[in-house]
Amino acid sequence: MKALEGVKILDFTHVQSGPTCTQLLAWFGADVIKVERPGVGDATRKQLVDKPGADSLYFTMLNHNKRSIELNSKTPEGKEVLTKLIETCDVLVENFAPGALDRMGFGWERIQEINPRIIMASVKGFGPGRYEECKVYENIAQCAGGSASTTGWRDDLPMVTGAQIGDSGTGLHLALGIVTALYQRTHSGRGQRVLAPMQDGVLNLCRVKLRDQQRLESGPLEEYSQFGEGIPFGEAVPRAGNDSGGGQPGRILKCKGWEDDPNAYTYFITQAAVWDKVCDVIGKPEWKDDPDYTTPKARLPRLNHIFATIEEWTMTKTKFEVMDICNPLDIPVGPILSMKEIAADEDLRKTGTLVEVDHPERGKYLSVGCPVKLSDSPVDVTRSPLLGEHTAEVLRDVLGYDGEALARILESGAVGNAKLAAE
Repeated sequence: MKALEGVKILDFTHVQSGPTCTQLLAWFGADVIKVERPGVGDATRKQLVDKPGADSLYFTMLNHNKRSIELNSKTPEGKEVLTKLIETCDVLVENFAPGALDRMGFGWERIQEINPRIIMASVKGFGPGRYEECKVYENIAQCAGGSASTTGWRDDLPMVTGAQIGDSGTGLHLALGIVTALYQRTHSGRGQRVLAPMQDGVLNLCRVKLRDQQRLESGPLEEYSQFGEGIPFGEAVPRAGNDSGGGQPGRILKCKGWEDDPNAYTYFITQAAVWDKVCDVIGKPEWKDDPDYTTPKARLPRLNHIFATIEEWTMTKTKFEVMDICNPLDIPVGPILSMKEIAADEDLRKTGTLVEVDHPERGKYLSVGCPVKLSDSPVDVTRSPLLGEHTAEVLRDVLGYDGEALARILESGAVGNAKLAAE
């Protein structure tokens, strides 16, 4: 069996943060029923479209392994179906704007009345406080969670990261909260609310910078390049370029071909335990006995010179040659891989981290597979659903509608054109 087999998820999510969460749960075997507006669906179906007439990659790559039902919850029949879904499902996941469910007549108190065992999981921009009513998107979350202020170069603008730590990162946090609440329910018998604010998720991923903020009160952050350059620190953690955040000095260095290849770089860490090996590799064996270089503390004011010297060596090698030379010596290095290189990585395909999916409207496309591997719960990635593809199926097989009752719902208009799919 799969880890979450038998768990039913009512998916009221859209765009990225919520769908990331519910897709992960679907990969682990949960039956995820995605509720979408009749005739419209998730807004991302038609955002950043690359193939006219087909759902966008934005949608398909975030909604694998789900079933889609169209539902207008403003109609009496729509409210009836939604109520039965709440009665039947184990978890309701939503990332609406604050207060949207309450305005629909399905706030937490009402949902609990319908199903006391249900878990209601929400993504919001901010937790309770002065900003909780604010609408938040990915980059706003990165800014409010401390990422942007600590990313980029010291004398330049704050920068957001290409990793979607606000949206997808929060979705991962929410998924953990849901499975934790499901486990607690096995003992308590009760459902509960799960809240994952995007600001909180980003801050959780930026905890080393919060660590450095407190260290700053005791003096300069000596592993930052700024210290070696003799530039005073301010009151807040500065942007540190490509410095390592773990206390072991590290930087991105040019490799052979950098003049023409924007990704011909390597990340190189001068870990103290292998310093002697670093000296040998870059042709500086004399540094092993030089008091200006023998200890990490002695090297801190000289990091610019040290990394410039290492870069003279890396520029004579490709980023993969640097890996081949340094890895057997336990010197921590890693290539800067482009998305083109990642897409062609056979190892990632073999492990299911990258998967090729066939879609009836757009054909085959490459997507990210499940990032977490369980030995007893294999993941099969199936395509995202067409809008309303499973409406009649869910009404009949999940909610028990049949005969005249099914016909009444299908003909009401509350579920889009599902009547056609049922015939």
